[in-house]
Amino acid sequence: MRTKYFIGSVLILHTFLYSCTENRPKVQESPQDMAKQDSLAQLKKVEEEEKKRPLTAADINLTKALTFEKYALEDRYKYKDTFRVFQWDKIKAQLALIENFQREHNNYAVVVNYKNKNGEAPTIANFKRNAYKRVSDSLGTERYQSVPLYKVGETKLPTIYGRDGSLVKIQRNDTLKMVTIKGLTNFEGEWDIPKRYVKPIGDTASFKHVVVVDVKNQNICALEHVDGGWKIRSMNPATTGKHAPPYAMETPVGIYLLQEQKPKMFYYKDGTTDIAGYAPWASRFTNGAYIHGVPTNSVKAPIIEYSATLGTIPRSHMCVRNASSHAKFVYDWIKPNQSLVIVID
Repeated sequence: MRTKYFIGSVLILHTFLYSCTENRPKVQESPQDMAKQDSLAQLKKVEEEEKKRPLTAADINLTKALTFEKYALEDRYKYKDTFRVFQWDKIKAQLALIENFQREHNNYAVVVNYKNKNGEAPTIANFKRNAYKRVSDSLGTERYQSVPLYKVGETKLPTIYGRDGSLVKIQRNDTLKMVTIKGLTNFEGEWDIPKRYVKPIGDTASFKHVVVVDVKNQNICALEHVDGGWKIRSMNPATTGKHAPPYAMETPVGIYLLQEQKPKMFYYKDGTTDIAGYAPWASRFTNGAYIHGVPTNSVKAPIIEYSATLGTIPRSHMCVRNASSHAKFVYDWIKPNQSLVIVID
């Protein structure tokens, strides 16, 4: 805008400038910019959905980085007139399951009834008797040393049994006698269970140390979760439980929480309460099943390092025999309530 001023006979034109930025039209985004923003938003959405997607065996990164090399086996090795292997694909599938439930916020617990210390579980309605003449459910889980699992809201009779050492998530804990749990390993779904069978271990547990026992190939490996992947720390021969009623039993397939450790696990002579010997460096994961060293035949005998029967055929009483130095490695490396034992077939 211009304003006229007269000073004497001189005409002065004064120009005033005003800012019009508030009325300036908005700059329109180009089609290319809009397409780029849409693409970035879509990529972010895909990434978020990918993070939520359950992991599978194909997602597990498994690399060999042995820290215990004595008696180490190859991925595929000769046994008599055939070959045995480490079943890495099956192991990866189990590791994926473990990683998936650890993505959630879980109030962890373990179900416990070692030697029926928390009371013998009630008999289910449609029980069976197995080869050992013991009561079991339709899934083959024995009543002895197991816990009763009731359908939610029903407390008359349990439906199935849950193996000692199975990891669970506490869903509800608002009654005096019962707690509602969700099975994370060995059984699925939500169940009610008497509180005396449930041992809480909190919501901060992180399972980075895993031992895998293969009852088919009679071997054992130790795995550690490091920087988003899994490192193989040992690969050794082992001997698992045999089916020999009424005393010797198979090592049960499943995923278990390591529960306790003993430098010496003393054992009875079959059918008696006489101590026959001991097994060194014993780590218990379910019922009376331990990962341990070579058993002796006397309580006074020195530790036996190795046995020619390791890695051959099942011959133990549910336990998992190792070279004693490997059992010591496992004993020192895994910790109760922080480590898992996987048994595959």
